[in-house]
Amino acid sequence: MKKIIAIFIIVGISLSFTTSKRVDALIKKEISSVFNIETFTKEAFVISSEVNNELPIKINDTNFFKIIHENAVIGYYYFGKAYGKADFFDFIVIFDNELIVSKVKVVTYREDHGGEVGSKRWLKQFIGTSSEKKLEYQEDIVGISGATISVKSMMNEVNKLLQTVTILNNKQQL
Repeated sequence: MKKIIAIFIIVGISLSFTTSKRVDALIKKEISSVFNIETFTKEAFVISSEVNNELPIKINDTNFFKIIHENAVIGYYYFGKAYGKADFFDFIVIFDNELIVSKVKVVTYREDHGGEVGSKRWLKQFIGTSSEKKLEYQEDIVGISGATISVKSMMNEVNKLLQTVTILNNKQQL
C-alpha cells in the first residue's frame, strides 16, 4: 500500500510541473498580447548547475523561457507556483528584454477562497517592476481581504523571481 501511495505522489509531482494544452494556449495568448505579435517561439533557458545553485528559484526546462520573435529575444517568461491557504496556484510572469515585468497572470487557482489574487486589477501592481526591485507588502503591493496568504505568497514568489533574474543578468546569463 505504501508503494502505491508513493507512486501516486511521484506521478502527481511530475505532472504538476508540466503545463496542459489549455495553460500553454493561455500563455501563448498572454505573450502575443503583451508583445503585440502573432507568432513567436519559446526556448527553454539552460544554465549551469553551479549558477543554478546560487539562485533563489531553481531554473529548469519547464519554468523559464526566452521569447523569440524574428530571430531576436524579445523577452522572457516564468511559469511558477505559489501557495495559497491549502493548495498551490500557478502563475506566469512575462518580462520584456530589459527585464521589466510586463505582465503577471494567475493561470490556475485551485482554492475556494482567495481567488481575487488572480484579478487583473490587483495584478497590475506588478507591471513596470524592475528586476532589481524588492516589493514590499502594503507599500508596493496592497493586500486583499480574505486572500492575505495568497497575496503574500505571490509577492514572495515574484520577489524571489526578481532576485533570480537579477543574478542571471549580473552573471551575463540572459
